[in-house]
Amino acid sequence: VGGIGIMNIMLVSVTERTREIGIRLAIGALEREVLLQFLVEAIVLSSLGGIVGIILALAGSVALANLIQVPFVFNMSIVVISFLFSAAVGVIFGYFPARKAAQLDPIEALRHE
Repeated sequence: VGGIGIMNIMLVSVTERTREIGIRLAIGALEREVLLQFLVEAIVLSSLGGIVGIILALAGSVALANLIQVPFVFNMSIVVISFLFSAAVGVIFGYFPARKAAQLDPIEALRHE
């Protein structure tokens, strides 16, 4: 579900910044540079979401463990796997909007209102 949200946010971002993309491409930016820009944005967005999710999950787990009086066991590998998974979601679902941005025709992008 988070991947669909990231894809929608990135598609809106590409649509809103079409003129900026057109200017970058018209003055010589390579398609891979535009692709990389939007891909990094998607990865940062999903990673920040993953960090917030990890913090909330850890806080909730500690509170629940104290409430039901069971020991809280912290496993760093689970936290790392969850963070890597959120970053991977950003790569997978951010690639398509980034590719769309990179393949824009500079002339058409500059005409966009």
